[in-house]
Amino acid sequence: MATIHRLLAASIACGLASTSAFAAQPSGIDLKGIDHSVQPGDDFDGYANGTWKKTAEIPADRASTGVFLEVFQKAEKRNAELIKAAGEGNPAAGSNERLIADYYKAYMDEAAIEKAGLEPLKPALAKIDAIKDKGELSTALGAQLRADVDPINATNLDTEHLLGLFVAQGLEDPSRNVPYLLQGGLGMPNRDYYLKNDKDMVETRTKYQAYVQAILTEAGTPDAAAKAKAIVALETKLAQAQLSIVESEDIHKANNPWPRTSFATKAPGIDWNAYFKAAGLDDQPTFIVWQPSTVTKFAALVASEPLDTWKAWLRFHTINENASGLLPKTYDDLAFGFYGKTLTGTPKQRDRWKRGVSRVNVDLGDAVGQIYVKKYFPASSRTEVQDMVKNILKAFDERVDTLDWMSAGTKQKAKAKIATIKVGVGYPDTWRDYSGLEVRPDDPLGNHQRAELAEYRHQVAKLGKPVDRDEWWMTPQTVNAVNLPLQNALNFPAAILEAPFFDPKADPAANYGSIGAVIGHEISHSFDNTGAEFDAQGRLANWWTPADEKHFKEAGQRLVAQFNQYEALPGLHINGQQTLGENIADVSGLAIAYAAYKESLGGKPAPVIDGLTGDQRFFLAFAQSWRTKTRDAALRQQVIGDGHAPGQFRAQTVRNLDPWYDAFQPKPGQKLYLDPKQRVRIW
Repeated sequence: MATIHRLLAASIACGLASTSAFAAQPSGIDLKGIDHSVQPGDDFDGYANGTWKKTAEIPADRASTGVFLEVFQKAEKRNAELIKAAGEGNPAAGSNERLIADYYKAYMDEAAIEKAGLEPLKPALAKIDAIKDKGELSTALGAQLRADVDPINATNLDTEHLLGLFVAQGLEDPSRNVPYLLQGGLGMPNRDYYLKNDKDMVETRTKYQAYVQAILTEAGTPDAAAKAKAIVALETKLAQAQLSIVESEDIHKANNPWPRTSFATKAPGIDWNAYFKAAGLDDQPTFIVWQPSTVTKFAALVASEPLDTWKAWLRFHTINENASGLLPKTYDDLAFGFYGKTLTGTPKQRDRWKRGVSRVNVDLGDAVGQIYVKKYFPASSRTEVQDMVKNILKAFDERVDTLDWMSAGTKQKAKAKIATIKVGVGYPDTWRDYSGLEVRPDDPLGNHQRAELAEYRHQVAKLGKPVDRDEWWMTPQTVNAVNLPLQNALNFPAAILEAPFFDPKADPAANYGSIGAVIGHEISHSFDNTGAEFDAQGRLANWWTPADEKHFKEAGQRLVAQFNQYEALPGLHINGQQTLGENIADVSGLAIAYAAYKESLGGKPAPVIDGLTGDQRFFLAFAQSWRTKTRDAALRQQVIGDGHAPGQFRAQTVRNLDPWYDAFQPKPGQKLYLDPKQRVRIW
């Protein structure tokens, strides 16, 4: 994941969970999880988490297990209770409680879904069957445009749509929201699944084509085998036209304003007037085209590929995007067989109620969020975390003053940016209004489609209007955090502000090593290889002197080389360039969290607790917050398509900080040991 919105972690809601509780001691550290047979200097993740890994089991319905998901499970259980309770007392029509109750009831009525069959999709499928020419195809493609992407998924769109819309402030004019168009169109996670020829990828492609055929066959599609072959061949051409993750991370290559009237000449092959009219965007004067060469090639494929192939592609994706949970069990099982078993190695489908909770949170997130924070996020926790954020921002500001490689002018600009960061803790101050959304207790597929369309219209309505820098891009019940470079803002949802990340009763060393490092990570994203391209107003602008910029980029490349050495699976190495932004945020965030922790001691020595010094507890808390155990298929998918390195490698970030060497005494010759000159110090 990369480019604009920087998340703390890869998506976790659909794959991860923990089976063994985080057995924290008074120190805030899981002492039993430490493996003392491993030397910290050889493998700090193995030392901090090795014993836990030996006993932890990945549940049958999950792709991974770890601390992140221990917190996720807590939020999931709470969400389930809130959602199930929403219908009690016959809530008023149109109220959030009624919407939640009706949505969940419809989703959980499996007998009704089974009885309905494909009936809810027949109008959409009939429209596809009726397409007579490429002009009508352009209309169909425009009508399916949704605001289901942002540049964090620039080359990893699991969208079923040819293009995706992202609405945010302009790169050069931060005063108004503008439309961004991004590449999509693939049924597999990203282009590498179509283009790489190693054994695993070839097998996955074969299984994908079989899956496409099975879906079409189940839907009564004539010549399903031939159509499946044509669909995969078309998607392979789409993948060849796409830019890679690393290419899409270059924000300067993404800044391509195209007047709407120029699409016909810049990307011939699509009837763009028909496309934008169907998308409700025919009044927009200009679009930012994130991957211009891709859009041009996509349009050429619309012109050159047979109409029947495009109609088959539309038919498959119309079914596929609803197959999981919204159509009868046969479709649901087929979808899980490919997207669950094949792509992530997960043997068992999640319980229906868990998937229902996830669906409600996607489509009615703020409605659930308002109830969640009232019950589970006290004002005292919000205040305490806000204070911690202030301390870490102060530490970052002071750290800038100590950088001997940075000129005074660049320091002044960096400090101005720090001073203007907007920090949201727990929940937004304004909530999404769902009063106009129609939710029926007997129409699960329609409920999702109407919610998706309402979200699209909500985003489109922002176009041309002033930017709301207080807008949240996550719900409070999300276990994650995000940096928004365009808004120069951070969101820390309530659900991640839980033990072991944050425990009001815990020792400060553990809190600063876990949630403090999370906060530091998100702050540092404002100054990673992408964030550093934006000024205090969120404008794409170079505020660096040439010498400072050269030093910054050279330091980043040393971090690239460091992560390139890590091997996740035999022959599969981490892509240091693809994960650079996250790795910069980890290194810098950990450094400023440590500085803030030391400042919090007020000059007094930290106590020794459970036989551990304050510094040892700080670094162990960081490593244990990244403990993870992942199925090979899911790990492969993450390494190939995600901007985050797997947790076991993020835990090794400590090797770049001098205080870690003092705390654990690694020796030259050990695997993690770096000579002081080799340690990467960016901020």
